[in-house]
Formats: sequence, structure tokens, C-alpha cells
Amino acid sequence: QVQLVESGGGLVQAGGSLRLSCAASGRTFSSYAVGWFRQVPGTEREFVAQYMRSGFTTYLYYADSVKGRFTISRDNAKNTVYLQMNSLKPEDTAVYYCALGTNTRRMTRPEDYDYWGQGTQVTVSS
Repeated sequence: QVQLVESGGGLVQAGGSLRLSCAASGRTFSSYAVGWFRQVPGTEREFVAQYMRSGFTTYLYYADSVKGRFTISRDNAKNTVYLQMNSLKPEDTAVYYCALGTNTRRMTRPEDYDYWGQGTQVTVSS
């Protein structure tokens, strides 16, 4: 059974930074692609970033809205994936979810992923 637990959300002023963590149990991240999504109530879940490793190559994908501000990374020893969020904007306010997917390709749709965490709230004040 795979369990994902996100943490690190909170309230921050515009221009500030937060680092989200996604810790996995039951599987190691090395076998999966890991994605971060976000969702505002009443809207669809939106792709934010993806980390994928195939052989010796690491692939990182970002939504255009966060490119240059957010960085996804992985710590194999801790079986944890991070989302470093800098230069935060009020429009980044959402519940952020991490997810695991078994395919090794670029995946930006929620249905591409097999396991989900419970989410962590990020609120950016203006």
C-alpha cells in the first residue's frame, strides 16, 4: 500500500517562499514518476511539476505558470520529493497535492497518476 504525505504548506506573503515535502511509504520514488498538482475549490486540478528518472537521466517538467519560480527535487535517502516555491504570488494559492505515476513519460493530467496524497494548503497574501 502506497501512502503519500505532504507537508510544508502555510500562509506566506507575496514574494515569499515555501518548500513542500512529499514523503512516501510502501514504495520508493525511484520506481515512479512524481508529480505536484494544485487545486482551487471549484476548479480542476492543475499540473505544477513532474520529476522523472529514466536510467541515468532526470527529467523535470513545469507548468508555464511556475517555470523559473518553482523547483522540484528528490532525496532518495529520505524517499521524499520537494517542491521549492519562490517568488510566490496570490494566484499560487491552492491545495497542493503530490502524486505517483508508474509510467515513464511526461504526464500532466491527474488521470496519469496512480497514487495521491491528502494535500497541503498554500495561501499567498497580497
